[in-house]
Amino acid sequence: MDDAVAAVQQLDILVVTPAINVRKRLLEYSEEELDRVVDLNLKATFRVTQAAARIMNPGGSIILTSSIRSVTVEPGQGIYAATKAGLVQLARGFAVELAARNIRVNAIAPGVVDTPLTAPIKSHPEWYAAYANRSALKRWGKPEEIAWPIVFLASDASSFITGTVLFVDGGWTAIDGRFEPPL
Repeated sequence: MDDAVAAVQQLDILVVTPAINVRKRLLEYSEEELDRVVDLNLKATFRVTQAAARIMNPGGSIILTSSIRSVTVEPGQGIYAATKAGLVQLARGFAVELAARNIRVNAIAPGVVDTPLTAPIKSHPEWYAAYANRSALKRWGKPEEIAWPIVFLASDASSFITGTVLFVDGGWTAIDGRFEPPL
């Protein structure tokens, strides 16, 4: 963090994005796998956010990356979901504690996004289509559709927003089930 500040002379915006998921049922998880997911998703995010907040300029913005999995879970994603839910509370905790320094902290919660990290899902057409059809918009998100909300949260356009979660999920968390009944 010191090297970053030395290079740019100030810190106004932090976006924390790293994450890992071990897709496994909970009863099959090893202690080592649990530690890997919790250490990166939750502990590393905490450490980076804490270090940045200590040197951030007043008026700064911190954006943590959560997920739709913070409120929805599917088999094989229980630990990942728990860490993403934890990040929501971490963002709220930092928001409350940093407000006196005029530093805003929010979380963004993407849905399924077409990136190299999700390529394994794309290689299974049925799985890929199922995820696309799960959102209200019936498609996967594009990386830039996540980037623009981050730009918004980093900008003065969101100067009265702190301690919140912005879902960028194509309506995944809004839709009730997968069946659309005839009306």
